[in-house]
Amino acid sequence: MGIGKSKIHPCPLSLSWGRSHSMDTSEGHHESDSNKSEDVSLCDVAEQSSTTEEPARKWEGAEREEEMPEEEAGEEFLKFVILHAEDDTKEALRVQNLLENDFGVKPGIIFAEMPCGRQHLQNLDDAVNGSAWTILLLTENFLRDTWCSFQFYTSLMNSVNRQHKYNSVIPMRPLNNPLPRDRTPFVLQTINALEEESRGFPTQVERIFQDSVYKTQQTIWKETRNMVQRQFIA
Repeated sequence: MGIGKSKIHPCPLSLSWGRSHSMDTSEGHHESDSNKSEDVSLCDVAEQSSTTEEPARKWEGAEREEEMPEEEAGEEFLKFVILHAEDDTKEALRVQNLLENDFGVKPGIIFAEMPCGRQHLQNLDDAVNGSAWTILLLTENFLRDTWCSFQFYTSLMNSVNRQHKYNSVIPMRPLNNPLPRDRTPFVLQTINALEEESRGFPTQVERIFQDSVYKTQQTIWKETRNMVQRQFIA
């Protein structure tokens, strides 16, 4: 989602792979001629079988050092991503701050903040699969943007095809320039939308963004990501 962030083809998860560490650990450690001669003797495995254990330990240690940064460099699994029209970036930021600061639903991200220099489809995949909930910002601009139509159809298909993503797509009508209900695409009318102007809005937020759901999706995301990493290493 992650989703580095981000984030559609079926379930590809973005992985951050760093450069491999050098296996030649002897460089930079030649403090004396005696050390040089010792390094040479350690390489002579044909004559000294006992020396095979130390190079093996060096390789194992290097592999562990190589794996740990890759895990730490991975993307963070977010609580939500806001998909929005290009002209609604400021409104999306306002909604993000509202959810994070007023309701404690964090971390989140808006689509405009996904990494630059990458394909939109890859960013959309990272965003949807790297977060527990996908918020569709329903404004007047939403219907004017063909990219928004693609986003919400793709998000809905993703939630249907993956059991743990069920009910993860949340349409939301913000305070500013909301899309009227009668102009909302029919497929989105079947989903209860967050209504910011409603008095029940705080209750809606509390009911939808539950930590138990987030932790379940986070666990599945980590397991899938680790499986892909193991396949890549193998």
